[in-house]
Amino acid sequence: MKAIGGVGQNGRVQLREKVVVACSPEQAFDLVDDLATYHRWLTIVASARPEPTGANGAAWEVELRGRVGPLARSKRLRMVRTKHQRPARVRFERRELDGRDHAPWELTVEIQPDSGGASVTMELHYGGRFANAVIERMLRDEVTAARDRLVALAAAA
Repeated sequence: MKAIGGVGQNGRVQLREKVVVACSPEQAFDLVDDLATYHRWLTIVASARPEPTGANGAAWEVELRGRVGPLARSKRLRMVRTKHQRPARVRFERRELDGRDHAPWELTVEIQPDSGGASVTMELHYGGRFANAVIERMLRDEVTAARDRLVALAAAA
């Protein structure tokens, strides 16, 4: 399935991608419930280091890297897993600890059984000041390419 998305009227980049992977929903969930493993299939995630688990659940310090033409940019943010419903749904949201207001980053992954294995739907939302058609295109291209890498990882699982 093709990625669908765009920059909405609220100034947010919103992307949705769905793919069927050749493994069980439980195995598919194992590929998406820990941000520290995302660099294997979502290359915009340069690194994700787990923080000690606290009262707010699992959290990671994530470094995102993207390139638009000759310009490269990186961004560090803290992501917290806010939903963890094995094997059907996981959600991550940006939650910084510095008390300042930050642009929202949200990633939700839903998994359903499918005759070919498991259907994985990923929704990515970004609402920062750089939410524009160029950033949307870069993120969409990355999410689309990640689909094939996730299929390959699931086949090897």
